[in-house]
Amino acid sequence: MVTLSSSGLDAAADPRAVVQGPGYRFTVLTSRLLRMEWDDRDRFVDLPTQLVVSRAFPVPEFTVHDTGTTVDIWTDHLHLTYVKGRFSRAGLSVSLRRRAQPGHRTTWHYDDPPDDRGGWHGNLGGTLRTLDDVDGEAELEPGLLAPYGYAVISDSGSVQLTEDGWFAPRADDPEQAGEDLYFFGYGRDYQAALRDYFRLTGPNPLLPRWALGNWWSRYHRYTADEYLALMDRFAAERIPFSVAVLDMDWHLVDIDPEIGSGWTGYTWDTGLFPDPPAFLRALHERRLAVALNVHPADGVRRHEQAYPDVARDLGLDPATGLEVAFDITSREFTDSYLKRLHHPHEEAGVDLWWLDWQSGGVTRVPGLDPLWMLNHVHYIDSGRDGRRPLTFSRYAGLGSHRYPVGFSGDTIATWASLAFQPYFTATAANVGYFWWSHDIGGHLGGAKDPELATRWYQLGTFSPINRLHSSNSPFNSKEPWRFGVEAERIMARYLRLRHELVPYVYSASWVAHTDGVAVVRPMYHDHPQAEDAYEVPNQYMFGPDLLVAPITSPADRQTRLAQVTAWLPDGVWFDVFTGRRYDGGRSLVLHRPLELVPVLARAGSVVPLLADPMTDPSDNPDSLLLQVFPSASGRADLYEDDGKGTPTVQQRHRITFDVRWHGDDAVLSIPPPKGPGVRTERSLTLALVGVASVRQVRVSGGVRQRDVTHRTTTPAAVRVQLGRLELAGGVEVTLRGVRLSGEDVPATAFALLDRAEIAYTTKERALDAVTTLTGPALIAALHAIDLPGNLFGALLELVSARR
Repeated sequence: MVTLSSSGLDAAADPRAVVQGPGYRFTVLTSRLLRMEWDDRDRFVDLPTQLVVSRAFPVPEFTVHDTGTTVDIWTDHLHLTYVKGRFSRAGLSVSLRRRAQPGHRTTWHYDDPPDDRGGWHGNLGGTLRTLDDVDGEAELEPGLLAPYGYAVISDSGSVQLTEDGWFAPRADDPEQAGEDLYFFGYGRDYQAALRDYFRLTGPNPLLPRWALGNWWSRYHRYTADEYLALMDRFAAERIPFSVAVLDMDWHLVDIDPEIGSGWTGYTWDTGLFPDPPAFLRALHERRLAVALNVHPADGVRRHEQAYPDVARDLGLDPATGLEVAFDITSREFTDSYLKRLHHPHEEAGVDLWWLDWQSGGVTRVPGLDPLWMLNHVHYIDSGRDGRRPLTFSRYAGLGSHRYPVGFSGDTIATWASLAFQPYFTATAANVGYFWWSHDIGGHLGGAKDPELATRWYQLGTFSPINRLHSSNSPFNSKEPWRFGVEAERIMARYLRLRHELVPYVYSASWVAHTDGVAVVRPMYHDHPQAEDAYEVPNQYMFGPDLLVAPITSPADRQTRLAQVTAWLPDGVWFDVFTGRRYDGGRSLVLHRPLELVPVLARAGSVVPLLADPMTDPSDNPDSLLLQVFPSASGRADLYEDDGKGTPTVQQRHRITFDVRWHGDDAVLSIPPPKGPGVRTERSLTLALVGVASVRQVRVSGGVRQRDVTHRTTTPAAVRVQLGRLELAGGVEVTLRGVRLSGEDVPATAFALLDRAEIAYTTKERALDAVTTLTGPALIAALHAIDLPGNLFGALLELVSARR
């Protein structure tokens, strides 16, 4: 029988945290997290559920006052008031003892309507099941976070996970089920709310490193030779991929209409793939993980190779040809489904299943969503034999974060859809759902638009998962060379950059796993008290130090510049592509040509990258490029592991890069790496972003003390090749006489004006103003010229940037 429970956790709370009486039970999990249960027959749940894996929190201090008819519970942060009897709006409330924001909203009453106002005033939102058929915006479900300080989630309807590794409904009749609510009263301490949510519901798992590279996916009837030839062309063009996805046409789809539609299938189409094991081996030889798409809703029909075995497993005579219905609530079916339909493909080389379930949310078991159970079954099963579990499926409600990666559905290829995706992706962090994968470039509809596609590629580079995808239209595919020379060059650059970023993203995924900090998160997660952080819904933090403000609207046709409004927190911020410096603590409009997207790093950041984007991202890299953003001290932790199973923190590798600045000098310290089996020898290169020159670079430790003279100056950075270093004893790199680059404002202004398709005389007047005036006089002169399009804004951004 399949084993579905791998944790063995006792989900019960400490009895000392419980306040209980006839029909009610309250559990004080933390001073800011309360569980509130009602059941008229005292059928309270201590087993794990679809949502909750453990309630075993340390018991906080609290006070109880029971008058016989009312119960009051005080913690350091909350005050619960309960009038005994069935929960009611008048009889159950929780108040914050410390106000989260100005105003009067400090108390929740049972049965309060959901708050969906969003933004600065309302619930900040969560996510939703799918973006199918959504062109632009969609209303999100409520999340855990709100500026006024509290949110309530319900676990009343979900099933229990039983000790034998299966499940049980809470009640035979859903109408008889009680109430099981969790009150989160964390004020604006959003990170604490998420940490405790993950303690309650389970952490975000670690993904395999290869999942963080580029995924190729297309709904298309490839042959084996065509698919391999395409992968070889990508490699020849130095465009890296790490995951090869085959949509549904890998299996038989042209079947007898008497037995089904062909959407569900498990048998290779040997007309397209004559030797499936050889094809899978060929992909693995190219260092590609392989994912197959399945739509399991239609069960198992008689044309499948595995049908006779499945039928016999379920007690049917295969000679009847009767279909075997999909029933994820049947343990016998689930065992056969995995053993007969999936395990043989995995033994042949399939690494990942794309569960494209699209058949409603009803099963024979009250409260059990078939999609949730399908995700749960596949994810747990994928981790057997010590492998790192992974699945790729749709969102099935709170708790789905335990089963990454998420498929957001068939994206419509429009600017409106692109504009919604950054907000949608970042806001999902408010319910702990960190690993969305979108159809980058758009799947359905739309028209060929190289600008739109390029901007989508840029968003994909700075997304949790970067999966290119397109429909089965012969005109809609995402190979960069289909979009013209300029777009191809830019797309290839960003696909390479995504692979370079894998060490940075994987390190961030470790922090997501251990500390509950999303790789992609809204600005207010890091700056909860700043009102401006709530006013840039499409802007987000990517990992610890990169701020991304995606371009999601077309460029101005006269200036050929696109723009986005951004907010920069306090400090100094560097454009990672140009080295331009900006003072923070302000909102501003950023303008970029097609080849650039606003990605800024705070001063003091260190961003570890692959030195060669064609390096297999599955491996802990031998060569690293460290982007260093000067003038402030900072540090970065590079996290790695052996890639096997689910490593513990004790099995994790950590390499720390610590930078300390003293005027124009800096010291990069690399203490001895920690962790079993960690690489202690690496080749390192520094990229000092926004730096014009360095007078001296000296390396001490790991090698005989020596000066480093191999340097390359680019417009955005100075690169210093440190060479091969032995890190076991620690290393220090001393940088002396670091001179920051100063932007040549007249030259940059000339480039902006030269690109613009406007009158030459207007260009000349604007350039004359930039070269002869400064400060308010310059701004007034530019304003008086009445520049067309967004040219005034672009020049204003230039002249107001930090010099």
